[in-house]
Amino acid sequence: MLLKNKVAVIYGAGGYVGSAIARAFARDGASVYVTGRHREPIVGLAKEIVAAGGVAEPAHVDALDEDQVERHLDGVVEKAGRIDVSFNATGIPQVGIQGIPLTSLPVESFALPIATYLRSNFLTARAAARRMVEKKSGAILMITPEPARLGAPLVGGMGPAWAAMEGLTRSLSAELAAQGVRAVCLRSTGLPETGTIDVVFGLHAKAMGIDAKQFLALVESRTHRQRSTSLAELADAAVFLASDRARALTGTVANLTGGIVVD
Repeated sequence: MLLKNKVAVIYGAGGYVGSAIARAFARDGASVYVTGRHREPIVGLAKEIVAAGGVAEPAHVDALDEDQVERHLDGVVEKAGRIDVSFNATGIPQVGIQGIPLTSLPVESFALPIATYLRSNFLTARAAARRMVEKKSGAILMITPEPARLGAPLVGGMGPAWAAMEGLTRSLSAELAAQGVRAVCLRSTGLPETGTIDVVFGLHAKAMGIDAKQFLALVESRTHRQRSTSLAELADAAVFLASDRARALTGTVANLTGGIVVD
């Protein structure tokens, strides 16, 4: 077990990505503190993990609320003694944000993802880092898709927001790595298994005058593997990056795009 005895906090754990990460972390031995803005999904997730033999505790936490984030981590440290891994998988609805040309996009819609994603990831990373530096150990993880690096049309403010998250990873590493705290971003393709990507791909397909299946085929044709990254592949990579075996990896992006982005 790569994460045996690790303490991990997952934000946005009620979503497809967050729940997959939580299950994978628990399966590899971590005690997971699953959080989200809606209590029912995270309570169900925690029960599922416990029933499978893992350790999980749910909590209602709005990752955009500084006080909630700080109070929750105080509670985690009080109970578990430390925080080893912080993973932010929060997101926002994409209707009215993607699938619209920049020349037609309201400034509020453009700015919303930039402000929201950066605030959330900064608040959770800062809170975790404050506690990790005391133990001289920890890993802060976040996730972006390929438009963080590529110039993609019709993504509105999402591309700049994701690019800024990757920049935040580098800044965190520059300040924290010497104190034992790593920061890594996982960059994936869109994940067809998730309901979110169904909406996003639908928006892009409509804007292009094709159906969602055709748009998915177009995206996958641009990968070397001719297919999208799966949730399981993403979760497996996250487990490794959160583990001590990845202790040389910091201030970087783990490229899981299957060749859409070539480094």
